[in-house]
Amino acid sequence: MVDVAAIFKAYDVRGVVPDQLDESVARATGAAFVEVLDVLAGPGAVVIGYDMRPSSPALAAAFAEGVTSTGADVIDIGLASTDQLYFASGRLDLPGAMFTASHNPAKYNGIKMCRAGAAPVGADSGLRDIADLVAKALTEGPATGATPGHITRKNLLTAYADHLHDLVDLSGIRPLTVVVDAGNGMGGHTVPAVFAEGPVTIVPLYFELDGNFPNHEANPLDPKNLVDLQAKVRETGADLGLAFDGDADRCFVVDEQGDPISPSAITGAVAVRELAKHPGSTVIHNLITSKAVPELVTEHGGTPVRSRVGHSYIKQQMAETDAVFGGEHSAHYYFRDFWRADTGMLAALHVLAALGEQDRPASELFAEFERYAASGEINNKVEDAAATVAAIEDTYAGREGITVDHLDGLTVSAGQWWFNVRASNTEPLLRLNVEAADRATMERVRDEVLALITGS
Repeated sequence: MVDVAAIFKAYDVRGVVPDQLDESVARATGAAFVEVLDVLAGPGAVVIGYDMRPSSPALAAAFAEGVTSTGADVIDIGLASTDQLYFASGRLDLPGAMFTASHNPAKYNGIKMCRAGAAPVGADSGLRDIADLVAKALTEGPATGATPGHITRKNLLTAYADHLHDLVDLSGIRPLTVVVDAGNGMGGHTVPAVFAEGPVTIVPLYFELDGNFPNHEANPLDPKNLVDLQAKVRETGADLGLAFDGDADRCFVVDEQGDPISPSAITGAVAVRELAKHPGSTVIHNLITSKAVPELVTEHGGTPVRSRVGHSYIKQQMAETDAVFGGEHSAHYYFRDFWRADTGMLAALHVLAALGEQDRPASELFAEFERYAASGEINNKVEDAAATVAAIEDTYAGREGITVDHLDGLTVSAGQWWFNVRASNTEPLLRLNVEAADRATMERVRDEVLALITGS
């Protein structure tokens, strides 16, 4: 019997195929999704998309069977990036399900679910209820008796690209050459549509859709997966490099020298652009982003709001504050004009517009958004995360000039530095992020905290 609790995470469903996630689980999830979201009493249909993984079409088809078994209809948009599915959910005003395991290896797959208008489905907003119904269906069998709904196939790729161009117009920028590493993921599907014409010349890397990821993992957060992009940017003399993860909802950027531009710098740059269009607006940033982000927002007349890590928290705060934009250290970027959903492609268009509207190279342009030295996220296995965090707090709390908060894990702040330690939701890991005014201070604080975590 499948351990349903093990594959239903805080924000989505994911597991090894077929050991944890198979067609029976997908089918039961489709039926439960309709019941929990009360689809039959509302829109009457669900929109479904899937990525290039070998298991995705069959899992999506099984989920569709579960949906239609209740009497609800399905709009099948076929191959899609996750942000393309969010676009479909917003444009059609339907709840949606995307079959992808994002940046995870080929043996995994998963389901990202949303309410109509791309609103999140998280642990406290329906996911636990869906998991309970799935467990019941797998034990007792599915309910029967409803007149089946219908499946309609709809291609929304061109409409998706047109919507992005309506939000960021590149027609007036200087010509740019951009290397794009799709990592054999869904960027190979969406990038050609978005950049079919205009002043941006694309140099493609690994655009062939292949869920076995023959060239490298589709996880640009790991520096080893940027090596090919960096080399190609230097080889071609390109103006910029972009790397998308497997489901193409996140975008990472390297400058003309092949050096990575931090997601915090991208968050700051996009926030400034959005505030220029919407003066005085709120911008959400998670607590791991650089201190430069709230500084930039304030300097440009906006209101920065600090959030926990995770898309459901960001989206909730965006809705509560009517924020124009939100950014995370993991390269998730959220836009009010995109139904508050995350889209790496729209962030990429903002980056290209910012670069192409002036004459400086990317390294100079984005340097003004990089104000501090950061460690990046450092993961360590621990036996008892809570006890380790408590020991770290005991070490720092009460020191002069130190403040502590528990918005998400433990954040310890001083005038010249801060760090955060958070337990992983899915693994026995502590995640450490450190930032300071200079590299020497950052390294000193980083090493102090790591010694407490590892006991060395």
